[in-house]
Amino acid sequence: MVVDDHPMWRQGVARDLAEAGYDVVATTGEGGQAVRIAPAARPDVVVLDLQLPDISGVEVIRGLLAALPGVRVLMLSASGEEQSVLDAVKAGATGYLVKSASPEEFLEAVRRTAAGDTVFTPGLAGLVLGEYRRLAKGGGPAEDDTAPRLTDRETEVLRLVAKGLSYKQIAARLTLSHRTVQNHVQNTLGKLQLHNRVELTRYAIERGLDSPD
Repeated sequence: MVVDDHPMWRQGVARDLAEAGYDVVATTGEGGQAVRIAPAARPDVVVLDLQLPDISGVEVIRGLLAALPGVRVLMLSASGEEQSVLDAVKAGATGYLVKSASPEEFLEAVRRTAAGDTVFTPGLAGLVLGEYRRLAKGGGPAEDDTAPRLTDRETEVLRLVAKGLSYKQIAARLTLSHRTVQNHVQNTLGKLQLHNRVELTRYAIERGLDSPD
């Protein structure tokens, strides 16, 4: 589903997605309408503009996730301002791409978002990681002896997930199969009682696992 209040931009994005083989189930220029039609349209991915005429993109994210808990939201915005990015991610956006991105970068971001990866415009990922580290240090839950124990390999995979690598990239880096990486991620999700890669990434960031080696 494509949500953007500029008709030409909305139509262009929908056309690019359709030509790339995606099924565009709905388009709208209003955030409120997006939330209302999402349960019937049931999109896997929502490409969402941050600035909408009726309600903010952040409100739309919250409404979409309430209506469809499994939906993935890729922000596509003209704004790369720090607070805009952080607000969107904290609300539950899977990724954030500025509109100056190339068509190839956009389609790759959609593909990765659909696959469950967290995606950010280059330069914004570091901003988000830094903010989560700051929040974690400023008053996050203290580590305790009851915390689940991960194997060295699970920790290694988690560290690369936190850095934004895709399963394919992680598999190549660690000389593992794609399926093995998926299994490690699923095992880690289970141990940490998390539900998806976004939550897993946040867990890793909070514990500084995204820091340079």
